[in-house]
Amino acid sequence: MGLIYLDTCIVVYAFETHPAYGERALQAMASVPPERLAISPLVKLECLVGPMRDAHVVRQLHYEQGLARFTTLDLPEPVFLQAAELRARFGLKTPDALHLAAAQFHGCDALWTNDDRLAQAGRGLAVNVVAGR
Repeated sequence: MGLIYLDTCIVVYAFETHPAYGERALQAMASVPPERLAISPLVKLECLVGPMRDAHVVRQLHYEQGLARFTTLDLPEPVFLQAAELRARFGLKTPDALHLAAAQFHGCDALWTNDDRLAQAGRGLAVNVVAGR
């Protein structure tokens, strides 16, 4: 079995114990071996902005330690070129296109998200794991 790329929203829901989605995100993450869960530097950036902006050192450390448990996938230039194509074709925002392109480039088995637009553009790769449908 290959890697599962985690969209930033899934990480935030789990780490912040989001009232509506936190438990679902945690259950999904607990359903696979931790070494299968992958993120990119973009996920790290998006997760750390809030704690850094708020100067919340404890929350920042919580994220840094938690993010270190995941496999980190690099973002070479072909990922950015694929993201440009995804933006042009599906109208995705740049971060969303980069997440999907990273998962595609690295041959991930899935991209877990709560974004139905990503799920649509991913053509079966992106899965809304917290929809509760």
